[in-house]
Amino acid sequence: MQSETRQRKKSWKQRLVLKNSLAKEMLSEFLGTFIMIVLGCGSVAQAVLSRGHFGGIVTIIIGFPMAVGMAIYVTGGVSGGHVNPAVSFAMCLFGRMKWVKFPFYVGAQLLGAFVGSAVLFGIYYDAFMSFAGGKLLIVGENATAHIFATYPAPYLSLANAFAEQVASTMFLIIGVFAIFDSRNLGVPRGLEPIAVGLLIAVLASSLGMNSGNAMNPARDLGPRLFTALAGWGFEVFTAGNNFWWIPVVGPFVGAAIGGLIYVVFIEIHQPDPNTDLEAEPEDKPEKHELNEVM
Repeated sequence: MQSETRQRKKSWKQRLVLKNSLAKEMLSEFLGTFIMIVLGCGSVAQAVLSRGHFGGIVTIIIGFPMAVGMAIYVTGGVSGGHVNPAVSFAMCLFGRMKWVKFPFYVGAQLLGAFVGSAVLFGIYYDAFMSFAGGKLLIVGENATAHIFATYPAPYLSLANAFAEQVASTMFLIIGVFAIFDSRNLGVPRGLEPIAVGLLIAVLASSLGMNSGNAMNPARDLGPRLFTALAGWGFEVFTAGNNFWWIPVVGPFVGAAIGGLIYVVFIEIHQPDPNTDLEAEPEDKPEKHELNEVM
């Protein structure tokens, strides 16, 4: 009887198993981005909708990076846990992923961000309705659109905003490439998501004042599209002097520059692992001593 039950369970699971590896990776990226938006934007929602009583800038700087870390823990073993089109772009540009996968990854990430925004809105629906008398506002002290997408500070020009997005994403990709580079100092296996979370926390703490430090086209565009359809209106695309394209285009440029900097300044100068295997016997003790120091 138990064997029959096990067989039924096994058959049920086997029916759900995806055979196509790309489909598995798309599902993974969808889930990872979904988790990042619900938990990350959730930290912003809790701070804003409570008017600072249940959170603030510190909880956001901790919460959003840790949401990214959790998303990578869930999906990293399947798709790499990119949860960011700019990261996927850099991986393709520098030969770490095939270009044919790129549009599928981006599509899954955008959909995950959109659905994650819808779920978060549902979780806090009553809070949204009571926050400003049921009004969903984009600007002003009762604005809530910035819970989902980034908006520029009043003083910020489009040129400065673009430069900020390029620079912040550049540092993001440099850090990501270093964290996952086994020939560099590297990170102990299993702790990479924590390191990425700390990297994002540093970037949010140092470069986030101007426009919220999106660094992720899916994280910004997916939720922005949701807010346009959910009641905030398509003014979300014209606010801030048509700011919306900055966190979409800027991160791709920054990803290319950041990846190039890491490759040119660090990666190409590292010894080839195959060369190490062929090294002279007298070179090996020196390498062993270096490993002991590290």
